[in-house]
Amino acid sequence: PILAGLHWLPVCFRINFKILLLVFKALHSQAPIYICDPYKPDCCLRSSGRNLLIVPEPCLINKGDRAFAVRVPKLWNSLLQELRLAKLVSSFKSLLKTFFYPKAFS
Repeated sequence: PILAGLHWLPVCFRINFKILLLVFKALHSQAPIYICDPYKPDCCLRSSGRNLLIVPEPCLINKGDRAFAVRVPKLWNSLLQELRLAKLVSSFKSLLKTFFYPKAFS
C-alpha cells in the first residue's frame, strides 16, 4: 500500500523494469556495444516488424530459465507490441511503468 501511494514498483517488478530498459537501449543502440551485439538480428525475418527476440533453449532444466540470456527474450516478448515499438526511452519508461503498475497492485 505504501509503494502504491508513492507510485513505486515492488522489487521484483523493478528488477524486470530495469532489465527491459537495458534491452530497449540495446535494441536502439543506446547501450554499450558488448550489450548491443547479442540482440542484433542475423537476417531480416517476416516477424521483424513485431520486434520479437529469439528465446534460446536453456542449458539446465532446473535453473536454465533464470539465465539472463533466456529470461531477457521471454520478458521482452511478453510485452505488448505498443511497448516494443516505442521509439523514445522516455515514452518506453512511461509505458512500461503503466504496464507493470496494475499487475503489481491488483
